[in-house]
Amino acid sequence: QVRLVESGGGLVQAGGSLRLSCVASGGSFIAYSMSWFRQAPGKQREFVAGIRLNTYATTVADSLKGRFQISRDGTKFTVSLDMNSLDPEDTALYSCAVAPFPSTLRFGIRNPAAYEAWGQGTQVTVSS
Repeated sequence: QVRLVESGGGLVQAGGSLRLSCVASGGSFIAYSMSWFRQAPGKQREFVAGIRLNTYATTVADSLKGRFQISRDGTKFTVSLDMNSLDPEDTALYSCAVAPFPSTLRFGIRNPAAYEAWGQGTQVTVSS
């Protein structure tokens, strides 16, 4: 059974940084993409960043480029999200998800419909 566990969320002041991690288990994810999404209260789920686990190719939401970076631990199915210059607008529940590569081709890496398993999320709160 696929399991995704996120960690690293918390309370941070505006301008600060956080690193989120997601560990995937229960499957072989070598031909998968793993991505981060976020959802703030009253807002739709939003794509943050994704990475193809076999090629390490990354995609970051245009609005977050330059502040957010996604990477993979080469020895494990662990993906990190480095978030810098945080703003109160970044406050949200951050969740990771995995998608087989054919699904990301069909739906696009930014589309939640591509993803077959989700973690429970980790809360990030940025204070002003």
